Amino acid sequence: MLKTQDIQIKRYKEVETRISHFSLPDLLPIGQTLVLNLETRTVSLLSDGPIQIVEQQLSANEMHLFVPILESFPHYCPYAVLLSHIFTNTVTEASIARCFQRLQEAQACGKWQQELRPVRRALSSLRKKLHRFDLEISNIRERGCNLTSLIVTLRKG
Repeated sequence: MLKTQDIQIKRYKEVETRISHFSLPDLLPIGQTLVLNLETRTVSLLSDGPIQIVEQQLSANEMHLFVPILESFPHYCPYAVLLSHIFTNTVTEASIARCFQRLQEAQACGKWQQELRPVRRALSSLRKKLHRFDLEISNIRERGCNLTSLIVTLRKG
């Protein structure tokens, strides 16, 4: 009986660690939290209570890009990091360095857009899903992407 209880507790803790909470100051109103469930690849917006405001399921590639963008907030996430998250299961400094080298070579050969096509495709569909959260992904030319507020973007535009 004790072993079963230990296993259930362990499983609960494993699932618990795959769920991350982000307050995202200046992007989300006070009292709202973005919740990322890596197991189910869902993003939820919760308000105090907690009350679920909106939820969206992401594809594997969308999730691979969204995690490093969130982790980089409020700074931008370099394209080499995003590319590494798309092409490798375990992202390391070495895999990021290889992707950085690939991007430099692609830029020198005039194939920058072609090299980033998988990233751009996943970002396009991810953007549409994040609009339900009033969030936007902004490109920083030849550098990377960052998370911004769609509301602020619309007001400025």
